[in-house]
Amino acid sequence: MQRFDLNQIPHSPWKNGGGSTREIVCFPPGAGMDSFAWRISVATIAQDGPFSAFPGIDRQIMLLDGDGVQLVSTAAGIDHALQQRWQPFAFSGDAALDCHLLGGTSTDFNVMTRRGQWSAQVGIHEAEVQPGCSAAGLCMVLQGCFAQGETLLHAGQGLWWDAAGQALALLPCDASSRLVLVRLAQAG
Repeated sequence: MQRFDLNQIPHSPWKNGGGSTREIVCFPPGAGMDSFAWRISVATIAQDGPFSAFPGIDRQIMLLDGDGVQLVSTAAGIDHALQQRWQPFAFSGDAALDCHLLGGTSTDFNVMTRRGQWSAQVGIHEAEVQPGCSAAGLCMVLQGCFAQGETLLHAGQGLWWDAAGQALALLPCDASSRLVLVRLAQAG
């Protein structure tokens, strides 16, 4: 079980200057963009522009903050307004998407899995969550806080794992607390 704090993860600017990414975890460790099995990150989108295509990758994106974006790919039949917080949207990374801001800067949560090797389920939870409940995964507090024993995790903090195992449950501190749980499973 690895703990992280999004505020402690450095921003990596995009080549096109349209935003930046904070990579929370990439598996296996040290894998590049052409060789990862799964990757979870948070991106800040500051201007209109293209999304990079990732052939062979399944993607899920979820708005965390801001006005959102319109994702369009005529070739792939995608025209989706990502403007409601915490609503995951799944699409093929094969598609080259154009991204248009629906207002100001937006921040999104991204899950990428290599098709045929891994799959991901992304869900929002307001009740007790069990880290380590899948072959690999991640949970990050979105609002409020969650307690794990004596440890409190606040918004932007969380845990990730690369092997199923037992861990103390995460319990919401109050009724408004929310977290995202990503369950990753190996194919076959």
